[in-house]
Amino acid sequence: MSPAPLSARECEAMLAVALEEARLGLGSGGIPIGAALFQRDGSLLGRGHNRRVQDGDPSVHAETAAFRAAGRRRDYGETVMVTTLSPCWYCSGLVRQFGIGALVIGESRNFTGGHDWLAELGVELHVLDDPAAVDLLGRFIAEHPELWNEDIGR
Repeated sequence: MSPAPLSARECEAMLAVALEEARLGLGSGGIPIGAALFQRDGSLLGRGHNRRVQDGDPSVHAETAAFRAAGRRRDYGETVMVTTLSPCWYCSGLVRQFGIGALVIGESRNFTGGHDWLAELGVELHVLDDPAAVDLLGRFIAEHPELWNEDIGR
């Protein structure tokens, strides 16, 4: 039996952690995308932000940073990946590969990755269209288009 879908309140509370991470990333000279991995009951497992610029490592996306911070688990079906932005195909693959059961997305206006594909595969999906998430990344893109284009592979 599938668990009850996450409520709007639960999604918003989890997104607040990812937004905090995005702001930390921006404050340290990076791209303001944050993520967190939660247990379905709301327990925080790991959090992180995009560190491509800070670490000089193109693989350190927010979702991978949060996933790594959560540590090793036997099963990810009862976990929730929360990200301020629709996950790119690389990060969508991470959700798929490890069977993460739910995905909460702050926004997909500035970029749309593989979240529809994940929903088709049965991942519980919540796209919040959060104004703070839209504004944070939108302002960054306007101010740093070359860095943004590098991040998304353009």
